[in-house]
Amino acid sequence: MKKIEAIIRPGKFQTLRDRLFSIGIGGLTVTEAAGTGKQKGQTGVFRGTTFQVQLLPKVKVEIVADEHQVDEIIDLIIESCSTGDIGDGKIFISPIEQTIRIRTGERGENAVI
Repeated sequence: MKKIEAIIRPGKFQTLRDRLFSIGIGGLTVTEAAGTGKQKGQTGVFRGTTFQVQLLPKVKVEIVADEHQVDEIIDLIIESCSTGDIGDGKIFISPIEQTIRIRTGERGENAVI
């Protein structure tokens, strides 16, 4: 099993969620995040004063999936979230050693479904 973490633009989340559900991926965790990379933040104006915003709003989507689903999910994230501009985000893949459902104590793949 693998954990897929995608840091994406907030405006792309709804499209991504709908596409994930359409291929049977219903379990995901979503966190509001802020960060910066090559975008280096942006300049804003408040009451006539210019200021630099160092962190930009992002959404972090986490999915645990079987290894045979990983490439399909990655392709779907790229198709759903890419604008071609700096700031589209990143995808991180990590191995999952064990999964345990707290309510029942189930372990392994049964705990993910």
